[in-house]
Amino acid sequence: MIAIVDYNIGNLASVINAFKVLGEDVVVESNPSKLKEYDKLILPGVGAFGDAMEHLKSNGMDRAVIEYANSGKPLLGICLGMQLLFESSQEFGNHKGLGVIEGRVVAFDESKFEQKLKVPHMGWNELFIQKDTALFKNLSKEFYLYFVHSYHIECDDKYVIGKTYYGYDFVSAVNRDNIYGIQPHPEKSHKNGLKIIENFINM
Repeated sequence: MIAIVDYNIGNLASVINAFKVLGEDVVVESNPSKLKEYDKLILPGVGAFGDAMEHLKSNGMDRAVIEYANSGKPLLGICLGMQLLFESSQEFGNHKGLGVIEGRVVAFDESKFEQKLKVPHMGWNELFIQKDTALFKNLSKEFYLYFVHSYHIECDDKYVIGKTYYGYDFVSAVNRDNIYGIQPHPEKSHKNGLKIIENFINM
């Protein structure tokens, strides 16, 4: 059974619907003590990093997600959920993350853009696979997904499984052992996104 972490931030309907399209049942779980009962876990998220961490901490969900990440069972962070997996974020101040992957969340550095672009990075863009991984099984080496974000990950290359170009190359997908993260929204990315979710289901 797969659980989606509910910590009172973001709209879970599109994530739930993607699993329904694939014929897979999911449970929306808000009780931290029950996370360990599930075979796989999705950590979604939209909004600000600091607010999200406060919501996770309010009932001990932060500790439960860290414990799950250390269990060896598959965990997927989506968009802000991916960013929360890292050690820190500079979004509206400095905030400590879950720290299950080494790295930090930084703002797009517009001074590095080769042309004038709008931030947030919003809309369809290509993800370029950097390493073979179960999450991208049976997908081409580059494919389009839907993005909405103003901050991105900086981490060691050993964790990077996908990159995207927006003004410069940034990390758009990561993997550390059983822990996966993806910056775009697979649940809003039609066929390619559904394939990623299907691959996660089949892990």
